[in-house]
Amino acid sequence: MIKKFGPGLLVTAAFIGPGSIATASAAGANFGFVLLWALLFSLIATIVLQEMAARLGLVSGEGLSQALRTTFKNPLLSRLAVILVVAAIGVGNAAYEAGNISGASLGLQSLTSFPVWLCALLIGGLGALLLGTGAYKWLEPVLIFLVLAMSAVFVLTMLLIDINLADLFRGMLTPSIPTGSAMTVIALIGTTVVPYNLFLHANLVQEKWRGVATGQALRESRVDTVLSIGLGGLITLAVMSTSAVAFFQTGAVFSAASLATQLEPVLGRAANGFFAFGLLAAGLTSAITAPLAAAYAVTGAMGWPSTLSDRRFRAIAMLVLVIGTVFAALGSKPIAAILFAQAANGLLLPVTAIFLLIIMNRADLLGAYRNRMATNVVGAAVVFVVTGLGLFNIARLFL
Repeated sequence: MIKKFGPGLLVTAAFIGPGSIATASAAGANFGFVLLWALLFSLIATIVLQEMAARLGLVSGEGLSQALRTTFKNPLLSRLAVILVVAAIGVGNAAYEAGNISGASLGLQSLTSFPVWLCALLIGGLGALLLGTGAYKWLEPVLIFLVLAMSAVFVLTMLLIDINLADLFRGMLTPSIPTGSAMTVIALIGTTVVPYNLFLHANLVQEKWRGVATGQALRESRVDTVLSIGLGGLITLAVMSTSAVAFFQTGAVFSAASLATQLEPVLGRAANGFFAFGLLAAGLTSAITAPLAAAYAVTGAMGWPSTLSDRRFRAIAMLVLVIGTVFAALGSKPIAAILFAQAANGLLLPVTAIFLLIIMNRADLLGAYRNRMATNVVGAAVVFVVTGLGLFNIARLFL
């Protein structure tokens, strides 16, 4: 399936994990349909930024990290840019990894009743084993199947339950930030527009469309990106909608233990077990791919070999995994940890997006395929909105 649909499907699989499920569930449970505009914005932003990253890879034959190293002629600016990207991807992925392992731990705890810290250590240890030996390639199809099955049940549940369509469209088309929702808005953006996906996409398209004419490759890549991210948006919409109906103003208590309640209209008593398996699979898959993505991005920025056989590549991947495991093990509230991780990604997104915009306007690198005015305006709007939300959230801490 992945070979047929292209890298866009991998981008979707990367942001449909425990972070997106928990964040979308919390948004629906606490605010109903009011924050759907943030999801719509996130999907548009993801399509625009991922298209840029894919175009960079197809036209220049370079990844985002490699292009960044040659963008600034001044050695000092070049080094500062590399340091900023390494910091953004390193810190962002470490936070994201904590959310991944917290989500997987939540699923494992539901199945075993082990304490959260022990579940986090077990997930982290298994992730290190699979990552270090390369055995994750054999387990990945099973995990992806479980995640897709859980996603399909969410969509089916959304179609069966009674949803107020007027509220749904009002929330989607009328931006608002209710009291206490700023962090959730940033988390929704951070769980959809994942910075490390920009690095992955630029490299993966080169493998997918190797030897294909540039024009044809760009057309096929754009279709792949729009359809794949649209599918991810449908899944996230289903999660938010089912959670809104199950929890918002119903008197039901929303917590880590009650997440599976929103699937009961379809699965009944089997909802808890099915949801736990799906969350465990989603968390474990993301817990493996996030360290790999961080290693690809950082080694590319530093000019090191981007291969698992290189000790520096392995060291970066394992460091991200260890940091995520430690924070997940120390955290006592999995949902809060996951929301914080997604918010951290949302706050770090502008750094990566700004550098991507600068690179995509290089005539020497992209020629006639560099950004047009309309693309620059949309990209700048994404940076402006995300930065504004981050500053708004920080300002509220001091007011």
